[in-house]
Amino acid sequence: MPEGTSPAAPVATAASPSKSPAGAAPAGPGPAAKESTAGMLFGIGAYVLWGLLPLYFFILMPAGAVEIVANRVVWSLLFCALLITVTRAWGALAVALKDRRVFGSLAAAAFLIAINWLTYTYGVTTGQAVETSLGYFINPLVSVLLGVLVLKERLRPLQWAAVGVGLVAVGVLTYSYGKLPWIALTLAFSFGLYGFVKNRVGSKVDAITSLSVETMVLAPLAAVAMVVLAAGGSSTLTSQGPGHFWLLLASGVITAVPLLFFGASARRLPMTTIGLLQYFAPVLQFLVALLVFREAMTVERWIGFGVVWLALLLLTLDMLRTARRNSLARRAARRQAA
Repeated sequence: MPEGTSPAAPVATAASPSKSPAGAAPAGPGPAAKESTAGMLFGIGAYVLWGLLPLYFFILMPAGAVEIVANRVVWSLLFCALLITVTRAWGALAVALKDRRVFGSLAAAAFLIAINWLTYTYGVTTGQAVETSLGYFINPLVSVLLGVLVLKERLRPLQWAAVGVGLVAVGVLTYSYGKLPWIALTLAFSFGLYGFVKNRVGSKVDAITSLSVETMVLAPLAAVAMVVLAAGGSSTLTSQGPGHFWLLLASGVITAVPLLFFGASARRLPMTTIGLLQYFAPVLQFLVALLVFREAMTVERWIGFGVVWLALLLLTLDMLRTARRNSLARRAARRQAA
């Protein structure tokens, strides 16, 4: 997801424990440290699950991209309805549906994520998982570019350098693939725009409410797709045995759980840390494509990926440097106010 830079989280230090009454044990980690640790675990869990998602799509074959995504939408909606019932959050959902601005933004986000899911699933199920990982590697660069084109933001020198190197990488990869890497670019731009639209909603809706509204928007189309596939005899939901049936139904849980983990992480960690954790997913996708799916990587593609990673290194250095500068500025302001 597109992430902005924000002050870095306080770093826990091994300071001497404050003195306590005689015989009392030193205090354990404070609430802030525990929250930070939980945030890291939730964040790693979310991105690891997303990174291993190609394995799930692989075992769902011979189901195609349209059937997988249609099932993913329908069963996610049912799972969200269950979660909302358990957490008694129907009121929050009603508020989101009544707010035209929120509903409009989430409806737009729904169609963007549908494009993203269809493209991603198509890439994995057609032996192009390496290119799908490329899409999420270049997503941070696209997010920066969208900031310039849509929000008219001014980039810092390292950000400009990263975008320039990223454009060179696209040229190298276009040469190595013999065509524009449209799967990677579609994934990067659809997810970048998805994040931009969701940022407009901000904190008005929580993760489950957001996913519920998005799947509600897509569910009629997904249901029609499932009926058409079944009528045409190309549906695999009930034709590949009970194991396949339950695996497809599990797509609701598999979609919602990492999103819940991510939401729990984002509430506990600064955006700088989230921005670094997001590289877990494409790295794992890349490794799965190479080591499990045995997809080929030519020398030209290695060079192209290397240029992409150089661009990401520049972007990460800028993010860390800016976070450190903001943190120092805040500390100086607190000292002056004291």
